[in-house]
Amino acid sequence: MAFLRQYVAPLLVVLVFLVALVAVSARIFLPSDMAAPAPIEEVNPTRDKAQAPVSNTVAGLPPALSALIKGLPDDLAPSEKL
Repeated sequence: MAFLRQYVAPLLVVLVFLVALVAVSARIFLPSDMAAPAPIEEVNPTRDKAQAPVSNTVAGLPPALSALIKGLPDDLAPSEKL
């Protein structure tokens, strides 16, 4: 047991660190357009926004949990005046 704790565990930690270091450092060798962070929004939307279906449900969650996802409505939100 002492052998695993003194030799194997530190070796595994160092190997995981080295793999992560190589993965992060690989961005240097990528083309410039791939080295940038991924875009959050679609740059060229392919379908018209008028055709997109509008739904008040969030992933099939019950309505009681919608305040956690969408936030409180304006009439229920606390006022900023103190």
